[in-house]
Amino acid sequence: MTGSHLSTLAAALDEELPAAAALRHRVHARPCLSGAEAATRDLVLAALPAGSTTKVADTGAVVRIGGPGPAIAVRAELDALAVQEKTGAPWTSEHPGLMHACGHDVHLAALTALARAIGQKGGPAPLLAVLQPREETYPSGAQDVVEDGILDRERCRAVIGAHVQPLLPAGTVACTPGGVNASSDEFRVTVHGRSGHAAYPHLTRDPVVTLAHIVVALQSLVSRGTDPMSHVVLSISTLAAGTAANVIPGTAEARGTLRALGNRERETLHARLAEVAGLVAQAHGCTAQVDITRGEPVLDNDPALTAATRPLLGPLGLRVGDDLRSAGSDDFSFFCAQLPSLMLFVGTHGGTEQLHSPTFLPPDDRIRDVAHALLAGYLAAAELHT
Repeated sequence: MTGSHLSTLAAALDEELPAAAALRHRVHARPCLSGAEAATRDLVLAALPAGSTTKVADTGAVVRIGGPGPAIAVRAELDALAVQEKTGAPWTSEHPGLMHACGHDVHLAALTALARAIGQKGGPAPLLAVLQPREETYPSGAQDVVEDGILDRERCRAVIGAHVQPLLPAGTVACTPGGVNASSDEFRVTVHGRSGHAAYPHLTRDPVVTLAHIVVALQSLVSRGTDPMSHVVLSISTLAAGTAANVIPGTAEARGTLRALGNRERETLHARLAEVAGLVAQAHGCTAQVDITRGEPVLDNDPALTAATRPLLGPLGLRVGDDLRSAGSDDFSFFCAQLPSLMLFVGTHGGTEQLHSPTFLPPDDRIRDVAHALLAGYLAAAELHT
């Protein structure tokens, strides 16, 4: 069953690539920030085949293609980034300061080509085309889609996604089981002391010096507080305190992110972060308040779905690359926590470019690679789960 659909849908998909590239150019030229993607959504909806459309997560949509019954969802992201484009492409961003610098334009074009192929030729299961908003910011669009319950109402059995990855050579796909993207949480440490004149520090409780000690102490949470074989990143990214050179302020603040590829390490470090900050502050006569904003969980690829997808990539002209795991995060992980799911990483450059760069511009040929990777995942999921 899978083999017959593979060749038929691959051929139909290839016929859709010129139109998909044209759509990619329109989407790329008119980027929309997270939470304001309605125009991008409507561009893509106009290019999709006829189906049952449901608006979701404010500016997103889910389109059922292929009739009733248990379905397979394929997700693409709608939002762009606040980046000033420097690609020089003929279809460069028309919106100053905004750019599709993460490949979402490619993902949308690939999903559209796949959906049109299935709409024309049929498939082993209905397709749910998930046009997801707010991948790049909080609140997560994927989380909102899951909590809306539409996947349950549409009898969704699995979710497939693909993301361009410039660290991989073109034509290569990483299809990796287990945790492939880290959880991502933001934290804020606020130290409360006692302000006073900088000439009389003994009459104050200096939150700046205290915060400096906390920042140094937090580095040991990873280097001395976790298994060296685990994957954890703690980064302090902002420091703020005071307004005058001769005044010791009453508060000081640090912000950062905590990433982990294991849920146990994630929860342990949450507790240890608060403990260390509190004890160091106490030693300096201050107090510390720690606030953690939980973001994406670990992105866990379903092992059975991964194993079923791998053999389908070769016949589609794609090479299965080495396993790829990253401390980066993606809110696709909310789908993984709900249903058997698979995120595929599709090579674009081989290490010569970076995501979120003002010059990041995968060639249109990568639309085919992403679409074929999505096709492989869709067919594997249909075979396993419907």
